[in-house]
Amino acid sequence: MRDFVQFLVNGREHQVRGRSVFKTLANYLREDAGATGTKVVCAEGDCGACTVLVRRRGEFAPVNSCILSVAQLDGTSIVTIEGIANGPSLHPVQQSMIDNHGSQCGYCTPGFVVAMADLAEGGPLDAQKVRAGLTGNLCRCTGYDSIIDAALKSDCSSTPRLCSRYGRVEDDGQSVLIEDGGRVYFAPVSIAEAIRFKSERARVTILNGGTDVGVWVNKRGFSAPATLSLTKIRALDDLSVEESAGQTQIVVGANVRLSAFQSFIEHRIPELHSILAIFGSPQIRNVGTLVGNIANASPIADTLPYLFVAGARIELAGTKGSRLVPIDRFYLGYKKLDLAQDEIVTRAFVPVVAASDVLKLYKVSRRTDLDISAFTAAIRMRQIDGRIAGATIAYGGVAPVVMRMPKVESFLKGKPVSIETFEAAGAIARQEVSPISDVRGSREYRLQLCENILSKFFFDAFTEAVPIDVPMDRRSSGRSSGGVTA
Repeated sequence: MRDFVQFLVNGREHQVRGRSVFKTLANYLREDAGATGTKVVCAEGDCGACTVLVRRRGEFAPVNSCILSVAQLDGTSIVTIEGIANGPSLHPVQQSMIDNHGSQCGYCTPGFVVAMADLAEGGPLDAQKVRAGLTGNLCRCTGYDSIIDAALKSDCSSTPRLCSRYGRVEDDGQSVLIEDGGRVYFAPVSIAEAIRFKSERARVTILNGGTDVGVWVNKRGFSAPATLSLTKIRALDDLSVEESAGQTQIVVGANVRLSAFQSFIEHRIPELHSILAIFGSPQIRNVGTLVGNIANASPIADTLPYLFVAGARIELAGTKGSRLVPIDRFYLGYKKLDLAQDEIVTRAFVPVVAASDVLKLYKVSRRTDLDISAFTAAIRMRQIDGRIAGATIAYGGVAPVVMRMPKVESFLKGKPVSIETFEAAGAIARQEVSPISDVRGSREYRLQLCENILSKFFFDAFTEAVPIDVPMDRRSSGRSSGGVTA
């Protein structure tokens, strides 16, 4: 067992002990590693000025260094803006930023260049790929057009790939235990070690992606007395497909990043894949995990509505063994889980909804990209001969937890597929929830969304398949549901 973390920064080995382990990566790079090109602006993973590339077991990927703890980087290779250039020659992305006037004040530029260098290594680019890849990088000077031009005009065909220039750290298979000033950090290599550590302490913060915990540290002065990382447990890297009794399900280990999960389900669960495309930024998805999103227990978590209507199950491991919990029984109240002190969430089993079912997912937020939801919904439905054979509906942002809508589901069963049916169901939905007002939306706004979303679902799902006689102006009003992104 080691009492330090080790990683590479631009090819140079670093071993970090004691208090510095609890620093954010951005601060360590600037204060200890001399890599001052990495900038800190928002300190909450929104602006991308702090973007660096991190490689653990696969390829390099852009991440926000302002909300990552140094402790999380054990066994990684990190490339900052200082390492992008190829020796004395600028990287083609850097040269293109100069040639196309992609920088003005320059403070955001290092983050853009790092993210663009990663994009350029992924093959030919078009404007859509560039815009999607730079969602997590903000600029308040250029208006973005010159930056997008710089990315599109970068020719990296003759530039050595970063993976060939910077090696990886060999995993020595050792657990890491670091104590300093009353704080302890533990990164075990086995599930049994993790369970034992958690069972012996009353207050343990599990730090994996850390996209929320990092914000707490920077904005609230949060300091966990005991931190447990699951990152080094290879058994939790599982991402696979299982077939059982005619049901396809995806097995997702606790270490599986949202970006990997998103790619894996592109053709298996395309509707959820589309929602994940507007889940945070690439930097967030490259660090955050599906299991982390589940365990964080936010009532507006973007992945949960699908998991509710699909019937996902959560695997919990503890000193008495493992057990499976249906996801709709996992949440006992706001941030309260059916999780014992000695238990950790190890895997999620995510069913693939049958192709014969109609499935639509919705996210409502003030901005399409890089924004927290005000309201989320998943609607799954089967219809036979123009009638609804069954419906499963989950709403987020309307209660302390994501909730199923049993009254609406019961009402819809057996009803004809018509706009009148879904308008009536919307009125019932409005009575079944009790949302609050907050900075993302008022109670009345959310109630209206609960009602409107069912009419929108009808037009999205059935207007081409089912003959209807509805005036066009009525159809248009049904489609307007307060900034819904499907």
